[in-house]
Amino acid sequence: MISIRPLCGIGEVEPGADLAALLAPLLQPQPRDILVVTQKIVSKAENRFVRLADVTPGAEARRLAAITGKDARLVELVLADSTAILRAAPNVLIARHRSGHVMANAGIDQSNLGARHAGMALLLPEDADRSAAALRVALAAWCHPVPAIIIADSFGRPWRLGVVNIALGAAGLPALVDRRGHPDRDGRPLEVTQIAAADAIAAAAGLAMGEAAEGIPAALVRGVRLPAGELPASAMIRPLAEDLFQ
Repeated sequence: MISIRPLCGIGEVEPGADLAALLAPLLQPQPRDILVVTQKIVSKAENRFVRLADVTPGAEARRLAAITGKDARLVELVLADSTAILRAAPNVLIARHRSGHVMANAGIDQSNLGARHAGMALLLPEDADRSAAALRVALAAWCHPVPAIIIADSFGRPWRLGVVNIALGAAGLPALVDRRGHPDRDGRPLEVTQIAAADAIAAAAGLAMGEAAEGIPAALVRGVRLPAGELPASAMIRPLAEDLFQ
């Protein structure tokens, strides 16, 4: 049976915080457990804050700000953290983050930052897979067995309303499970089926953590059966050559 336990009482995470020290006392891990943490607390601990007052928007940022109605300083941060702007429309700015993820505002956020960080924006971790691996190593000093790690963030989806959590980073589990060549119940070999396991786990954990003012930035997922091995979350990013919607 799969269970999801929200980890409550973590409090506001500040720059330089030791996430392993904050999370380990709440875990009581068992083999195959998966710890899902929000991108927000990882970015906060890694001090990915930028003060908007320190940002000077360029001409392109001002042009896109006029189209989208967004703060030109925020748009400048999006441009700096992206390899391409895919869509600009009123209230919408879709970018390909330099990590390869396609998302609104390059994942840059201003919500739930805490009162002392008013006037700031929060960037994604520089490398979410690396952050996940580092957190797992740090947890090894505090608990055993060490859970796998998923760093989750909420994404919108083309053609569907609403957001759902996906895996930005992962360590200690296969983020993508390739079932191609495996037989279905009738013995027919699967031809295209690859399971975004880390995304599915992140989405499930999102039900326990919430998306607004719940203040629950982590959850422990138990009972998921995955194949052995490790594959990072970046393995789920579709190569540009296969992008049908460029």
